[in-house]
Amino acid sequence: MSHIDIHSCAAINTSRTRAEKAKALAEYTEINKQVKRSIRNDKRKYVEDLATTAEKAAREGNMRQLYDTTKKLSGNRRKPERPVKDNAGKVVTDIEEQQNRWVEHFK
Repeated sequence: MSHIDIHSCAAINTSRTRAEKAKALAEYTEINKQVKRSIRNDKRKYVEDLATTAEKAAREGNMRQLYDTTKKLSGNRRKPERPVKDNAGKVVTDIEEQQNRWVEHFK
C-alpha cells in the first residue's frame, strides 16, 4: 500500500459522521479509478511502443533488437522447478531436507 492509500484510508476511517465517511470514500474511489485508468493507458502505450520498435527492427533486419523486444513483449517464462529426490528416488518435500540433500549431492 502506498503512502497516499494509507493517508486516504486514514481520512476515510477517522471521519466523524457517516456523511463525511461516505464523501471521503467516494473521493477515494474516484481518484483510485483515475489512477488505474492512467496505469492502463501507460501500459498500453508502452506495449505499443515496444511493438513499433520490433516492427522497425524487423524492417531494418536488426535481429538483435527484434529478439530483445520480442522477449520483453512475451514476458518472463521460467521453467518449472524439478522436484528434489532422495537416494531411494522418493520426492523430498521438506525444505530443510531438500537443502540437506543438495549438500549431500555436491559432496
